[in-house]
Amino acid sequence: MNQIVWIARHANRLDFVNPDWFLTAEKRYDPPLSDDGVVQTQQLAKRLETEKIAHIFTSPFLRTVQTANAVAEVLDLPIKLETGLSEWLNPDWMTEAPERMSIPELTALFPRIDPSYTPRFTAEYPETYAEVERRSGETAIALASEYYPQDILLVGHGASVLGGAIGLVGDIANAEVKASLCSLVKVVRQDDQWLLELKGDTSHLTDIEEVIRFA
Repeated sequence: MNQIVWIARHANRLDFVNPDWFLTAEKRYDPPLSDDGVVQTQQLAKRLETEKIAHIFTSPFLRTVQTANAVAEVLDLPIKLETGLSEWLNPDWMTEAPERMSIPELTALFPRIDPSYTPRFTAEYPETYAEVERRSGETAIALASEYYPQDILLVGHGASVLGGAIGLVGDIANAEVKASLCSLVKVVRQDDQWLLELKGDTSHLTDIEEVIRFA
C-alpha cells in the first residue's frame, strides 16, 4: 500500500518582516507569523484541502502551530505537537535554550491541539546541524511507520523540513529540496521505496521569498 508524507515549512514570521520585534520580545526565539504569513497559511490549507491527510504533526513553536492550525481547520483534524520537528537549536542563533509557550497556553489558543499526544522525540539545546538532521529524520521515519498506511503532514522549520526529507529519501533530498517559507515537500512510499515527488513546492503561494532563510 502507498503512503504520502507531506512536509511543510512554517509561513513567514514576524521578525523576518520587523527585525526590531526581536529586541523587545518576551519570547524572542518564538515569534508569531507576520500578517502575510497568515495569508500564506490559508493558501497552504487550500492547497491541501482535497488531500487524504489523516494526521497533522507540528513543531511546538508558535509559528509552526499557527501554520498547522490553518490546515487543521480546513481538514477538520487535531494537531499533535511533536518536539522532534522543532527548530534547529543552534547556539550561533540563540544565546540560550529558546523559551516557548507552554502546552496549556498553546492549547488555550488552538483548541485543535491534542493534549493526549506524547512526543516521540526531544530536541536539546545546543544542537549541531548533524544532530537536528538526525532527530528530524528519525522523527519522520518513526511517524510514517507508526501511522502507516495513513497519509500524514509534518510541519516544521527549514532545517527540520530538510532533515525529515533526508530521513525518508536519503541524501538526494539535501541537494534537491528547497525549504522556503510555507513550501511543501511530498514524499511517497511505494512498497519499501520512498520517492521524492515535490521538492519544496510554492505554486500555492502568491508571495514567494527570493532568498531562502533558515530558522
